[in-house]
Amino acid sequence: MITVAIIGAGPLGRWLALSAARAGYRVLLEDVMPAKLALASQAAIAVSTDQISVELVSAVEDAVRDADLAIDCVPDELESKLEILWLLDRMAPPKMVIATPTTQQSIVDLASCTYRPERCVAIAVDPRTLSGPDFQRGSAIITIRTTPATLPEASALVAGFWENLGFTPRVEIASV
Repeated sequence: MITVAIIGAGPLGRWLALSAARAGYRVLLEDVMPAKLALASQAAIAVSTDQISVELVSAVEDAVRDADLAIDCVPDELESKLEILWLLDRMAPPKMVIATPTTQQSIVDLASCTYRPERCVAIAVDPRTLSGPDFQRGSAIITIRTTPATLPEASALVAGFWENLGFTPRVEIASV
């Protein structure tokens, strides 16, 4: 079973966590804000079954310890992205792929700030599109931006994740 760490329990993080759990992934949802985890807990309880569960954790290290894929749900601002990628890069196992939703930042630049640029990808979508009230599951194309150094298995893992959530993934190599 693939383990997905979702960093940030705001609207996008909660939506992703529940969607990934419904798709059969083991999900760990992290946030440093107890109030956001409390909201996530209420949402998870509302849909919890024997097959669907989301583990809530309050430390990035606990979320990524065994993760195959980490998706950050922090604001799309350079400082926020660099900080979370720095944490993920240093705390996660070498096999883990980092996916960051962004429409503002270059994945080539972000990945170059890590020790694993070959395992970094961007999800080129406005997060409000995914978690907003008008979203229709399966109606969207998700663009996955890779670097020229991205390993094929890294982009395949992320594309497969989004496909299992009902999207049509499209992989593009970002220019340097």
